[in-house]
Amino acid sequence: MSDSPTTTSALKNPLALNAPPPLTEHPTAVYLSGLAPGSRPAMRQALDTIAGVLTNGSCDAMTLDWTALRYKHTALVRTILMEKYAPATANKMLCAMRRVLKEALRLELIDAKDFARAVDIKSVQVCSELQGRALASKEIADLMQVCFDDPTPGGFRDAALIAILRGSGLRRREVVNLNLNDFDKSTGAIKVWGGKGGKNRTVYLPNAAIEVVQDWLGIRGEESGSLLCHVNKAGCVVLRRLTPQAVLFILQKRGEQAGVGHFSAHDFRRTFISELLDSGVDISTVQRLAGHASPDLTARYDRRGEQTLRRAVQTLSIPGSRTKTERDSKN
Repeated sequence: MSDSPTTTSALKNPLALNAPPPLTEHPTAVYLSGLAPGSRPAMRQALDTIAGVLTNGSCDAMTLDWTALRYKHTALVRTILMEKYAPATANKMLCAMRRVLKEALRLELIDAKDFARAVDIKSVQVCSELQGRALASKEIADLMQVCFDDPTPGGFRDAALIAILRGSGLRRREVVNLNLNDFDKSTGAIKVWGGKGGKNRTVYLPNAAIEVVQDWLGIRGEESGSLLCHVNKAGCVVLRRLTPQAVLFILQKRGEQAGVGHFSAHDFRRTFISELLDSGVDISTVQRLAGHASPDLTARYDRRGEQTLRRAVQTLSIPGSRTKTERDSKN
């Protein structure tokens, strides 16, 4: 009798599963099921990459036997990821690997000592230089103007997109997941469902942004569905949800038209946080609006320049002063 494909694979690679366990006992499946839906594809891809690295491409996240991993394997993964990816990306992938191993421990599929040794690898050192930038007021004005100058439905939609990114600090994926009924026209409240970490929150648009979104809704119509949707080549609104990639294309196009230097959708978020902090909003409130888990994470988004730091210290006083005679004697 010939071996089954799974058995043959296991013989060829000791890290391959002999037989697929039930999903309730598969550490990868358990880990992924606990993530927000928007995070699952990226983490699954990260785990597939790690499985491929360990098995020369013969296994993916679901066919790798994660319980067989030891320190020598995880240390190798760290070395390879460090060489191939940016530090932040490598660390995110290492975090996914640790989380799967943690689920294996909880499921009593791996010994506690083997688990402790396997996850005892350092994160990749991240460059201390801040990533991204804050957009200047003129750059945002120029981006909005090229949209206002476009009388097509695409111009109205793109203006609404930029107004939401700029006025709410939402993540790109959060923006494309918005539905019409998540937006309250009267108050500018936007309900964000299943943000990062699966958290829900409410943010608010400034009045100027509310007007821009309402202009778009006058074109889009009141039919339920995605708040921001496709506009086809004929200029007709199609009630199909934008993708995060489509947002990148839109911003790149409008940036080129406006003559604005390279920026990302996340730079609007950095700008939003920096400007709120600069205007004196307390960091805990900014944290809630941004949907961050801690104030420390919010502080990492601060892109205020040296001028802000210099201006801040001018509020401090140094009591007392030398007499004129004492100053003269120093000269």
